[in-house]
Amino acid sequence: MDFRGKWVLVTGASAGLGREMARQLAVEHQANLVVSARRAQRLEELKAELEAKGVQVAIVTGDMGKPEDVDRVLSEATASRPLYGAILNAGVSHFGHHHEMPWDDFLSMLQLNVTSNVRMATELVAHMKQHQLGGGIMLVSSMAGVMPVPYQSAYSGTKAFLNSFGTALAHELEGQPVSMTVFAPGGIQTEMTAGERFAALRSWLAPVDVTARAAIRAMQRREHLAVPGFVNQLGLFAFRFVPRRFAMGQVAATYRKALLAAGVKG
Repeated sequence: MDFRGKWVLVTGASAGLGREMARQLAVEHQANLVVSARRAQRLEELKAELEAKGVQVAIVTGDMGKPEDVDRVLSEATASRPLYGAILNAGVSHFGHHHEMPWDDFLSMLQLNVTSNVRMATELVAHMKQHQLGGGIMLVSSMAGVMPVPYQSAYSGTKAFLNSFGTALAHELEGQPVSMTVFAPGGIQTEMTAGERFAALRSWLAPVDVTARAAIRAMQRREHLAVPGFVNQLGLFAFRFVPRRFAMGQVAATYRKALLAAGVKG
């Protein structure tokens, strides 16, 4: 894929991985961007920064946790321009004991991590087929969807859905003028992992710029499922052969210690 001079939608672009991918698409690939997130001021700052690099940037504010906003973002993002690419990055996590999570928060997570992404992917596939530009879509998922993470139980479940949905759809789209990539990183140094609960795990977190570059490269190559980083790939390989109960027990112990260090008790 060649992004130069073409329009790419990035959701969750106000911070973290989404913001860094938007920066790299503009600076390193000269893509024009439609950036979307809830925080308008953050998007205005990003627009000013990137337009100074010589690309065009359009802003569509919206909360992907609200179905009406999802439909509006889709409509506004595609109304006056054919999209060559779309990076569906908006999402939310919960790190802690599952029983701490209010039911309404779980429903919001399902809407944001799963339903909104399926809705957007469905409509964007149709849009890109219609315009025949030969671009692609990327779902930003997580290794937690491949190797379930205790104390991120609900999050792991939503990402497992994305992994299965996205890779299955990638095969359905073979030979068509749009590709699907699922990008499944491990932990990343972002606003989402800046809280006290992640303090003991921070040395494991990957730099956001390195992760963003790997994501864009995977999308360019039209990979079906991309897991960045040698350590992550080694972990997945080992997960095939080590008894699952043992492997998940080790992860659970590590995360339990991190929560205890942050003063969180079961």
